[in-house]
Parts: sequence; structure tokens; C-alpha cells
Amino acid sequence: MASAPSPPTSQKQRTLPLLSRDEVASRIIQGQQLIVLHSTVLNVSSWSAFHPGGALALLHFVGRDASGEIEAYHSMGTLARMDKFKVGRVEVDDKGWMPLTPPIALGLVRHPDGVKGHWAREGAVTLAESILQRTITLDPSSAPIPATPTTGRPVPHNPEVVTITPNQLEPTLTELDREVEQKRSQAYHELRKRIVEAGLFKPPGPLAGYGSDLIRYTFLGGGALALYFETTGWLGQMASALLLGLLFQQLAFLVHDAGHTGVTGNYWWDRVIGMTVASWVGGLSVGWWCDNHNIHHLVTNHLEHDPDIQHIPFFAISKNFFGSLWSTYHKRIMAFDAPSRFLISAQHKLYYIVLSLARFNLYAQSYIYLLGPKPKHDSFWVYEIAGIAFYWLYYGSMLRGLPTWQMRLAYLLVSHVAASPVHVQIVLSHFACSTDDLGPTESFPSRQLRTTMDVVCSPNIEFIHGGLHLQVTHHLFPRLPRHNLRKASLLVKQYCEEQDIVYKEHSFVEGNRQVLGVLRDVANQLDLLKKVADGEIQEKLMK
Repeated sequence: MASAPSPPTSQKQRTLPLLSRDEVASRIIQGQQLIVLHSTVLNVSSWSAFHPGGALALLHFVGRDASGEIEAYHSMGTLARMDKFKVGRVEVDDKGWMPLTPPIALGLVRHPDGVKGHWAREGAVTLAESILQRTITLDPSSAPIPATPTTGRPVPHNPEVVTITPNQLEPTLTELDREVEQKRSQAYHELRKRIVEAGLFKPPGPLAGYGSDLIRYTFLGGGALALYFETTGWLGQMASALLLGLLFQQLAFLVHDAGHTGVTGNYWWDRVIGMTVASWVGGLSVGWWCDNHNIHHLVTNHLEHDPDIQHIPFFAISKNFFGSLWSTYHKRIMAFDAPSRFLISAQHKLYYIVLSLARFNLYAQSYIYLLGPKPKHDSFWVYEIAGIAFYWLYYGSMLRGLPTWQMRLAYLLVSHVAASPVHVQIVLSHFACSTDDLGPTESFPSRQLRTTMDVVCSPNIEFIHGGLHLQVTHHLFPRLPRHNLRKASLLVKQYCEEQDIVYKEHSFVEGNRQVLGVLRDVANQLDLLKKVADGEIQEKLMK
């Protein structure tokens, strides 16, 4: 989650009232967005609409202890300025704060009538079926609303009013040991201190460690332009397209770093760097990427909440997608329709083909986001729009400058397919990991280590992976400069040994094999369901 300057805070020390569990739950029911930071309660309702990480990022932690997430995604300066949002404190025992269930996890959003305590059912979220019906029965025929006022998208005028009780915010029982989870959280905070003391949050050396990367960018970009302007034949132009695609692939890692405020450590400068590279050079939106990627980091591998694993109709990494799940990010049903069934039945065969063309999907997602009502139409938005216009001006001119339409099409495809390894790298660390929902009692480090894996590679070639091969450490410390991840990963492995947590890492080949295995298993389950359904139809016809 990107960090930004927070509102000024009072220098006066305040005596915070002790809030009971029922009072915290009642305030949440009335619409307050309360989040626990250690034993302090923050009310972020007024800040939600301005939060650089997006309003949804906060909604996922209402009623929960988000100490790990807050410290992972914010700078020390921002953490020090959160006093303004403190409204109380809660008692925390050896097992930590017993979390409440965020309303968004139940598919509920504030009702557009604005009445306190009125909620509307946004979508049919799985968890709601076991929790909301404890004391009330929702009308299953009531139409879900597509979005909330906090996202800026329209809602129906008269959705059904839903009222919830404190009992319905109590989490479902899990097999997790809360005392173990609390110890892991406390040990995570100590791990963070060790990494800070080791100086690993500071950029490594001159040019923030990007000296060799800048040389690589110059070689790829300069080579692509030289071949484009100095050659006329197919071989030279395709070589130019290849180098340009490899440049796009390498620059994607820089954009990723900037989106996490991991280049300069300053939100404003890193956002400008990210926009310049993503929009002006690559024609993409870093604003969309941050909005999407922030949620992925917070609710990693959750089928209904994590947009980075919601790829219907092309991919499904769990048979649960067969049930047309609701996406709390996209605000729509991920319909498991005929195209989905056709593509997913062969997803393990089409995997690399689809990913080779994934950059075209990034264009679509970027422009849908920028031209929709969600982003703030501020100077950042204007800069991105101008950058994308410039990109299509220069890239379009390059295509038009080629002699035949066949060469233009080939240049387009080669330059985009050559950039596709970054997409294989991105999904590699999550597609083969757990997608189970263990509830809000699971600690931040436990979830990240359960849903993420590393790719083992030599330090000499890790530039090919752009730091994304060390996803475990990156997910635990997303603000950590990329070039310090390897050193920090040694401390993380030590933490895992001490806390009896599996640190998952595989070779690139083995990781791909596992991902293809998951895709194949889901496709086989779909095929089995189809055979069962066909058999039932045949049996009925025989009667």
C-alpha cells in the first residue's frame, strides 16, 4: 500500500477512553470505520476517501487488529502522524484482540440513504451465509447493489435495508490458535525492528541501487531505436521489437518498486517516477495498478477479495470459482458462463498463450480505471492521461513508419509478447499457494507466508526476475527496496524457523510445474462435473 503525507496531528497527549468490545461493534454498525493498532482504536472514517491506498483497503480491516499491515505499508513518519485518528483503546490479552468481522467481508456496504445503522447487501459473499443468518434471514431474491458511495460508483436508489447486530460481527470459529497467531505477530514486529536496525529500509548505495538497471534500460531502449531507424528488413525490425519488449519487461519492475514507495522512499517522487515510466513510456496507469495491487497485498489469495487471482473467464485456480463468486474489488459477479467453462477446461494448455498477450489486458484495465469515476481527477490523473497520449503518439508513429501492415502487426506482437515473462513471474508466486480463508484471526505474517512462495535463482540473474522472485519477503515488507530483499530474506527465514512456519521456495521450473498442476487439477474437476451432469441428463432421458 502506498504511503502519503498524513494530516497534521496534535502535539498534546490525550487520555483515550477504554472501549468495550460491544461499544466497538456498535460504533462499526453505526458506520464508523474503527481499526485496532496494537491496543489503540483508530477511527479512519474521515480519512477513508483520501487514503492513498484506497477506501477498500481500510474497509477490509474494520474491527480488526491491523498492526502488522499498518506498519508494513507506512513509513515511520506517517505512523507517527496517526495520533489524530485515535479515539480510544481496548484491552488486549495474551491472545491479542479478538477481531470482529468487517462488514465488507459479509458483502455489506453503507446504505445510500445515509441512515446510521442501515446497510445494503452489495453481493452474495460466501462468509455472509454462515454469519448474517444467525439472527436474520436476508431475502435471496433482493438485487445486489454494484458498488458503494466510497468508491464513487453509482448505487440503486432503493436497495433493501439490512440491519446487523454485534453478534453478527463476531468471527466464525476456526482451528487457529490465537495465542500462536499473537506470538507470530509480536515476533513479526521484532523482525521489522531487526531489518530497520540492519539499515535495509535505506536505498543501497548510489542511484538507490539502480545503477546497473539504468545501464540495462539504456542498452535495451537505445538498441531498439537504433535498429528501428537504421534497418529496413524483417530481421532488424523484429530485433528492435524484441529489445523494446524486453525494455517494457524490465521497466515493469521499476514501476512495481515505485508503486510501493521503494525507490526513493518518498511517496510523491516515487509516484511521479512510476507514472513517468508506466504511462509515458509504457502506456499504462500506475494509479490503476496501485489501486488493484494494494488490495492483493492485503487479502492475498482470497477468492472473493483479491483481484490478482480473479481472472475469469481465462483462469480459475480453485473449483470454488465454478459458483460465480462475487468480487468485492470489481463489484460484480465473476460469472462462470459458457466462455469460462470452455477456456478453463483447457487453461493448463492455454496458460502461456494467454499470458503472452496479457499486456493488452493491462491497457484495457488501465483505461477503464482512468476513464471511470473511481480515480480522483487531480494532477496525477492529468499527468497519466497526458503520458498515455504521448505513448500512443510515439508508439503509433513507430508502427506507422513500418512499410507493410504485416510488419506492423508483427512488431506489435513481438514487442508485447517479449514483455510477457513479467506476467508469468507475477502469478508464479501465488497461483500454486493456498486460497483458503482462515478468517480474521489469522495474523498478517501467517497469511502472507501461507499464500506466497519464492523462486530460487542465482544473484547473477535475479535482474531477470526484478525482485519478484523474493515475493515472501516483499509481501512481509512491501516498502523494502528491491535490492535489499535478498539480505532481508535471510532474516525472514530465521523468523520462520523460530515460529515453525514453512518458508516456501522452488526453482523457476518447479514453480511453473506446480502452477500448471493446479490449473490442470481445476480443469479436470470441471470436466468431471460436466460428465456427471451429462450422465444425469442422459439418465432422465432414459426414463
